[in-house]
Amino acid sequence: MAVQTRTDTFAALRDCFATDLAALIGDQAQRDDTPNAFIDLVEEVRDVLGSSSIRAWQDASEDLDRAASYLNDALTGVDGDQRSLLAQARAHLRDGIETAS
Repeated sequence: MAVQTRTDTFAALRDCFATDLAALIGDQAQRDDTPNAFIDLVEEVRDVLGSSSIRAWQDASEDLDRAASYLNDALTGVDGDQRSLLAQARAHLRDGIETAS
């Protein structure tokens, strides 16, 4: 049985959500494949949506803020918490994108 690493999980999250996140802000630029670059994208989208006067986008920004916090904690935290932190991040990413769309 293969062991999934933190980098693999970040890559899976990036592969699943990066295109949708970038589309929310009209970003077509290719970004690095690092966990930090993905977190930067989440934070950039959070900031753009949060500065809007549209309530749904502000709500989406709050979800993305939570996702960014969980992603940062998973990246810098202890190994035992990573699975639950990344699961929380995934839920907030999904909710934020759905709310903003």
